[in-house]
Amino acid sequence: MEINHGLLKRYRTDGTYVWHIDKRVRRYGRLCESTGTEDREEAERYLIHRLRELREIRVYGERPQRTFRDAIQRYLLEYSSKKSIDRDAAVMRDVDSFIGQLPLDRINNDSFARYREARRHLSVRTRNQKIALARRVLRLAATVWCFPGTNLTWLKRTPEILLESGHRGRQPYPIDEREQELLFSELPPHAAEMATFVVNTGVRDRELCQLKWSWERRVSTPDAQRGWRSVFALPPEVVKNGESRVIVLNDAAQAVIERARGRHRRFVFVSPRRRTQLGHLRSAGWDGARRRAAERYPEWFGMDAPAGFRTVRVHDLRHTFGRRLRAAGVSLEDRRDLLGHKGPDITTHYSAAEIGRLIEATNRIVESRETPTPTLRRVIESARKSLVEREGLEPSTPAL
Repeated sequence: MEINHGLLKRYRTDGTYVWHIDKRVRRYGRLCESTGTEDREEAERYLIHRLRELREIRVYGERPQRTFRDAIQRYLLEYSSKKSIDRDAAVMRDVDSFIGQLPLDRINNDSFARYREARRHLSVRTRNQKIALARRVLRLAATVWCFPGTNLTWLKRTPEILLESGHRGRQPYPIDEREQELLFSELPPHAAEMATFVVNTGVRDRELCQLKWSWERRVSTPDAQRGWRSVFALPPEVVKNGESRVIVLNDAAQAVIERARGRHRRFVFVSPRRRTQLGHLRSAGWDGARRRAAERYPEWFGMDAPAGFRTVRVHDLRHTFGRRLRAAGVSLEDRRDLLGHKGPDITTHYSAAEIGRLIEATNRIVESRETPTPTLRRVIESARKSLVEREGLEPSTPAL
C-alpha cells in the first residue's frame, strides 16, 4: 500500500489498483473515499477539488455543485438491493441523456420539456412513471443526502416537477369461462398450462416463472378422497410485498402440477424446446394468442371483442381468480390468504384443517365452471348491440 500526500493505492484482487483519499482535514476530520481512478494526476485533481469543496462549506457555507448524474449514481448505489433496481437504472439512463449534465440547482419543470417531447410516443402513464422516479431522486438530494461532516443537503429545496394529466389507468379485465376457453385455445400448450395454473391460484407472473420444486410441500387434508396435496411455500424474495406466502392448489391447479412433474429438475414451468426457465408468461406467445382470440371473438359471442379483451394482460388472470372467489362466496379473509395479501408461514400459521378449508374454497371456482356465466361487462355490451340493431341507434348513444 503506497501513500502519497493523502492518496493511497488500494489494490484489487486482480492486481489492479485505484487511488483512495485518506487525509485529515482541519476542522472537518478524516476524509476517506475513493477517487475512482488509477491515474495519479486525475486522483490529485479530484483531491484538490474535494478540499476546495470542504473549504467552501466550512468557511463560506456554500453548497458545492452536484449534477443530476451524480445523484443518479448515488441513488443506484444506495438502492442496489432493491428488487426493481435494474428497471430503475434503465429509466435513469433514459432521463440522464437529457438532464444528466445539469447541476441540481438548475433543474426545474421546464428541464423535462425536451424529454417529454422526445418520448411523446410513450403513454402518458409511462412518461409520468419515469419522471416520478427522477422526482424521487431530487427529493432525496434535497432532504436526505448531505455533504460529509455537515447537515448541508445536496440541494436546497426540491423543485416542483409536474406530472402530465389526461391519463386514465387501465381497468382490470377479469375474463369469464367462455372467454378463457377461447383465449387458452390459442395459446401454445405449455403457455395454456401456465395460464390455467394462474387462473386457479392467482399467482403473479414472477412467482409463476420462478416456481421451484424445492418449494413444494406435501400436506395431508381432512378430505380422505384428496389425501395428500401440494402447496408451495414461496420465500420472501420472490413475493411482491417481501413476505413469505403459500400457494394453495385446487383440483385444476393440482392436475397442472402433476402433468409438469418430472419435466425439469428445478423449475415447475420451463420452455418446452430449450428446457430453460421462462422469464414471463407473456413471452410464451401471449400477444399472438390474444390477437387471434380477439379476431375469433365475433364467431363465439356474436359481437366485437371488448377493448379489455383485445388488450387482456397476464395479470388479469389474477384478477379473474379473485373475482371468481368472490362470486363463489369465499370469505374476504380467505381471499386475502389465497391472493397473498398476507404473508403467513405455513409451518406456524396453517394447520391441516385450514389447508383443507382453503383447498375447498379454491375448488368452488372449479365447480362453478360447470354453469358458466358471462361477465357483467359482456352482458352490457351484448345488450347495447341488441339495442343498436333493434332501434337503429348509434353505438355512442348513451342509452344504457
